[in-house]
Amino acid sequence: MNTAPNQQKQPRDPAVWPTLQAHDAIALIDFLVNTVGFLRTAVHRDRDRVAHAQLDWPEGGGVMLGSYAPDTKNWCLEPCTFGAYVVTDHVDALYERLTAAGVRVLRPIEDQPYGSREFAIADPEGNKWSFGTYRGEPRPAD
Repeated sequence: MNTAPNQQKQPRDPAVWPTLQAHDAIALIDFLVNTVGFLRTAVHRDRDRVAHAQLDWPEGGGVMLGSYAPDTKNWCLEPCTFGAYVVTDHVDALYERLTAAGVRVLRPIEDQPYGSREFAIADPEGNKWSFGTYRGEPRPAD
């Protein structure tokens, strides 16, 4: 699903974009979009492979992923080695939705001593995803 050429594109602020590769990138994209709640922003295919996909998190940020390509020597990431922390203000509702969908929970939802409420899951490829309310520490004043 590529952005239509006549749609106005909005520039993005600079950001960090975690990347991962998957044995079945289409299935992982479907899981992350349909079950977890990411937005399918772009999926570029090269025959039966996903050359590049961009999934945005509705509350900001996102991930990029593609099909596992062990023949790519300069940038190859073994599936099941990825982990990410995703900030959400809707942690309880997300936890309820994911557990109702039968997603494998690695760490149940709980309040943390540092003020976050969070939980962790594994996706179908075995990657680890933690969701919580912790937005990081404030940056020091210049």
